[in-house]
Amino acid sequence: MSLAILWIYQGLIPKILFQADDERRIWMLQGFNDQAAISLMQCSGAIEIIFGALFLTGYKTLALHYLNIVGMLGLSFLILIVDPHYFTQAFNPFVMNIAMLALSLTAIRLIKDQE
Repeated sequence: MSLAILWIYQGLIPKILFQADDERRIWMLQGFNDQAAISLMQCSGAIEIIFGALFLTGYKTLALHYLNIVGMLGLSFLILIVDPHYFTQAFNPFVMNIAMLALSLTAIRLIKDQE
């Protein structure tokens, strides 16, 4: 449930409803213009909401948790390449991504213990 809430929030609030400057900047640092960055940000927000909804329906699926772990590592690596400065901020990708990764590791352990 926690992963569902986090993914849905991250997709909806900073990407779709409020279009946070930092979110748009990440896309622009990858070479996209402002309009394309906004469109890509909204699209990625929709994907994050869908991914979050999957945790509401398939939270006991190992594959979903493994995908979450790969996603958290991939997104962290992307930000590290695009602008490592984000990792020095008070609220940074390391904190959120590691926490979400840890939730999936815990869920995997619990699922495997039930088998």
